[in-house]
Amino acid sequence: MLTHPTLDRLNELGLHGMAKAFQDLDSQPEARALEHGEWLAILLEHEATMRQQKRFEARARAARLRHAAQVEDTDFRAERGLDRTLFLKLATCDWIKKRHGLLLTGPAGVGKSWLACALGHKACREDFSVAYHRAPRLFATLALARGEDRYARMLKALARTDLLILDDWGPETLNDDQRRDLLEIIEDRYERRSTIVTSQVPVDHWYEIIGNPTIADAILDRLVHNAYRIDLTGESMRKHQAISAAESPQA
Repeated sequence: MLTHPTLDRLNELGLHGMAKAFQDLDSQPEARALEHGEWLAILLEHEATMRQQKRFEARARAARLRHAAQVEDTDFRAERGLDRTLFLKLATCDWIKKRHGLLLTGPAGVGKSWLACALGHKACREDFSVAYHRAPRLFATLALARGEDRYARMLKALARTDLLILDDWGPETLNDDQRRDLLEIIEDRYERRSTIVTSQVPVDHWYEIIGNPTIADAILDRLVHNAYRIDLTGESMRKHQAISAAESPQA
């Protein structure tokens, strides 16, 4: 068998998964008993798997998630009011396919950002594009972009993303530019893409954060409509982790 010329041709064609599988199979004597169709099926499966992994890695890098969180590591034992059934339903990513939103609220330290990033990580695995932004920094970046002729491009990029995570929104009241920015973002994404918003401020008080009643009506009508809600409670998990670490016996 012309192993090396075949490997070279597969690599030249960019079929690196098939090349790796071909090399592995050729080194296994028992694989010689396989039919040609079985060889081909194995090679194609390895190629598809490698391409899927590369797409995930590219999407995860582009997402720039704040936490390296995964839904499988979610702590459902912590007393913070997290509905296991609802969260696992969200982990299927069907809500992203249906272009629904998620509003995640609760006091500092209960894991809002972590949970949002876990869902973002799962969305990357399911081949959705994801972008993570802390709300204050996003507004600051948009303000700079407005003065550098990059504003329209940034809004277009945000509008195209399958899942946008707006983390740490509030409690400061938005100024005029920030209100318009948020309205543009939400309007572009309404019933077209999915958005996660995390905040320490309960949804009932978001009118006060936006500051302008007319714009608040426009934003919240689009943001709250068709959105799932997770309202966390309890003390900071970081506090409990620090106490547990302090009480652990030293080696």
